[in-house]
Amino acid sequence: MFQQLVISFLATTAFAVIFSVPRSLLIASGFVGMLGWGLYTGTTLLQLPSIPANLIAAFGVSMLSQLLARRYRAPVTVFAASGIVPLVPGGQAFDAMRYFVENNYNLAVQFAAKAFLLSGAIAMGLILSEVFYQIIRRQRRAF
Repeated sequence: MFQQLVISFLATTAFAVIFSVPRSLLIASGFVGMLGWGLYTGTTLLQLPSIPANLIAAFGVSMLSQLLARRYRAPVTVFAASGIVPLVPGGQAFDAMRYFVENNYNLAVQFAAKAFLLSGAIAMGLILSEVFYQIIRRQRRAF
């Protein structure tokens, strides 16, 4: 598990470099991706299916991105875009295309549907986090 967390940190940081994230924010971006992968791995170890696990991990990535954006006075996307990289179902999409090219359409549709659902779970996690964060901010302003 520790090795996976280190690799997810490095992968996220590498994508942050590709996305032109400022140098001062690279380590924070790496920790966002590491948190997301840790949440995903932890929830799957608790026997949760991969789709809800992706939703929870994306929610955590987005919440931490919101907090770090305020802390470092940077856009949320600086942290969230690179932070979701470990969660993206690239392997599922690749397998779907491979089976499609091999004319194995049943497996291609299965893998494509799974990749689509995982991507939707990531999007829902990001959206739910944004809504949750806005509700909290409005309640703080009211007091």
